[in-house]
Amino acid sequence: MLHVEGLTAAIGGKRILNGLDLDVGAGEVHAIMGPNGAGKSTLSNVLAGRDGYEVTGVATLDGVDLLSLTPEARAAAGLFLAFQYPTEIPGVGNMYFLRTAVNAVRRERGQPEIAAVDFLATAKEHMARLEELVKTKEADIMEV
Repeated sequence: MLHVEGLTAAIGGKRILNGLDLDVGAGEVHAIMGPNGAGKSTLSNVLAGRDGYEVTGVATLDGVDLLSLTPEARAAAGLFLAFQYPTEIPGVGNMYFLRTAVNAVRRERGQPEIAAVDFLATAKEHMARLEELVKTKEADIMEV
């Protein structure tokens, strides 16, 4: 699914990533951890297509060269970088924002948009599944 090989990234002449290799298969979950300045955000920004980085190496998603795609095309392919602490926009709820983003990707893929009621039902279903998964993982961690 996601394949990264020999990825380097620099900004303003300062190298931040130095030959990163990473493979994430379909259905796998990976956590990237490290101290401040280790390159976690740089990796995310480079994969999502943020401007300003000098990038070399290989990064593919389902065999498609990510580094040659626009950020919009990367999002349509399934790679999207969201804000950890988004700034609230008065009058724009989180669900409205998420549905707008999902529908933009669906339009790009030639799929029909999801109605607000259907999106809300699906989101609630996924949130409940995620909550159960988190509880299960917390129980697994407690047993260690």
